[in-house]
Amino acid sequence: MSHHQSDAKTDALRTTLFDGLENERVGMLGVAGMPSHMQPMTHFFDRDGRTLHFITGRDTDLAQEIGAGTEAHFCLMGSNGGFYACMSGKIAPNDDRAKLEELWSPAAGMWFDGGIDDPQVLLLSLALEEAQVWTVEANALQFGMEMLRGTLGEKTPDVGDSGVIRLAA
Repeated sequence: MSHHQSDAKTDALRTTLFDGLENERVGMLGVAGMPSHMQPMTHFFDRDGRTLHFITGRDTDLAQEIGAGTEAHFCLMGSNGGFYACMSGKIAPNDDRAKLEELWSPAAGMWFDGGIDDPQVLLLSLALEEAQVWTVEANALQFGMEMLRGTLGEKTPDVGDSGVIRLAA
């Protein structure tokens, strides 16, 4: 994978990623270097700030592993199979009450007895730094067959574009 991809390709991959982050509701979040597996999390995407926000509980394993801040990965797949992405950056607790109120919903409230004022409510923010994005023009079955052919060394899979993009705002 050459790091000399065209600006047009980089822009296209970034647009695909950002649109996907706005359209999809759930991805997989993991903390780098920790024993826990990645876990499904609802994300809220701030496109201008290139930041993902999550609402969780202070007593969760996830919150304990993040502590005051650490590196994390967030993976997302388009529900139509059109793209795959893995993002990385620094995740940390965020005490911005206005941001929490902006993101709060009845769905979030179901997890906390005390609602938004429950002392367990914790807002986490992941400042995106880098992502690898794969765009797929094939359907899921074709994608799987192309990937299998690639694994068997038959040929390079022909599935679309891929590239690493910098995301730091």
